[in-house]
Amino acid sequence: MAKLIAHRYGKARVRVLKILRDGPVHTIKEIEVAAFLSGDFASSYTSGDNSKVVATDTIKNTINAFAHQHLGVEIERFGLVLADHLLMRYEQVREVEIEIAERPWERLKVEGKPHPHSFRAGSDARWFTRVTASKEARIVRSGIRDLVILKSTGSGFEKYPKDEFTTLPETTDRILATSFSATWTFQDQPDDYGHANEAILNAMLKVFANNYSPSAQTTLFQMGEAALGACAEISKLDLAMPNKHCLLINLVPFGLENKNEVFVPTDEPHGDIVATVARDD
Repeated sequence: MAKLIAHRYGKARVRVLKILRDGPVHTIKEIEVAAFLSGDFASSYTSGDNSKVVATDTIKNTINAFAHQHLGVEIERFGLVLADHLLMRYEQVREVEIEIAERPWERLKVEGKPHPHSFRAGSDARWFTRVTASKEARIVRSGIRDLVILKSTGSGFEKYPKDEFTTLPETTDRILATSFSATWTFQDQPDDYGHANEAILNAMLKVFANNYSPSAQTTLFQMGEAALGACAEISKLDLAMPNKHCLLINLVPFGLENKNEVFVPTDEPHGDIVATVARDD
């Protein structure tokens, strides 16, 4: 005998590109959407009863139609509208989770001036939002994924435990590089999600750039502190800083001294530092 203890389903990787037009000036919004439903769907798993199953193709079509009607500059507001619709449209749905990741497009410059409707692809970093809606509550989490950042000095690592397997030398001058990700939870709705997100990220990057880093752990906590100070509407952040190691190349066999100048960049294996930072209320 078996019993079903948890379930959800939906449609993932629904890609949409929309042109936002403000006269001759266009803005590109390219998003990838996942929408998942939880609720009274157990019979579809246990007895082949599809009478309550909203087809995932219907979910995809809903995303596309709502993108036409509602997608604007703020992906959070689009996620909220979409989640509320799916929650209220189908009585068997108890909770909806919408996740939206955005691909950045940068405006081309022609003769030093931003072009009104020509663009180039941005970095691999992605802004994203995750909206969870039920009859009782709506939770909005936003953040950034896979933002590759590096400082060539202003970082060290020393005074750590050593044993017979320790080979890493202490240093007060090293490269700190990471594929940074952060998710912040909004406790209140800001006037403008986009401005709030930019303020949060800029505050964290300022700390990364300016503060001496005795460890990735210290830097991660300080970045979280700065984010909370930059936006009163967020309550906590989940932060991840997987290292992108830059290993000093030994040039002694060639009669050369390598003064922290030439490295092998590698990301496998890597240290992975994570933290959750919340307000101390």
